[in-house]
Amino acid sequence: RRVQEQRDAVFEQQAQVLQLRSALSRLQEAAAPLRTQVDLGCNFFVTAEVPDPQRVFVALGYGFYAELTLPEALRHLERRSRLLQRLSDSLTRDGAKIRAHIRLVLEVTSPNPSLPLAPPLRFLSPPQRSAPPRACGSSRGSRIPL
Repeated sequence: RRVQEQRDAVFEQQAQVLQLRSALSRLQEAAAPLRTQVDLGCNFFVTAEVPDPQRVFVALGYGFYAELTLPEALRHLERRSRLLQRLSDSLTRDGAKIRAHIRLVLEVTSPNPSLPLAPPLRFLSPPQRSAPPRACGSSRGSRIPL
């Protein structure tokens, strides 16, 4: 389950990278200055003007940003996309291995008449102590003290 959640998070990051690459490609074709709307939160938009749209800030992670030109930013996103693709492939393989192991355990532990399985193990309780032997010739069954 954790592997699948991690893989889903990687897929979301891949979608964000693709969306950003598309936006940067459109930005390359735009003329300076660029007019756009910026979401301030809670769907409240304001109009903004970008005087030089040829440089952008790219989030690198852990609160660090790099100011890159558009071609540099596109190359960075291409590398990030390849990295995320390798990571998602690895998580997909890991998930498949885990599912295969679970399926194997379930097949081994569940009774299946088509498979020749060993007879079930019987766990015996400890042997019961029998009554001590009776004295010879005694009809009352007197016992010998231990």
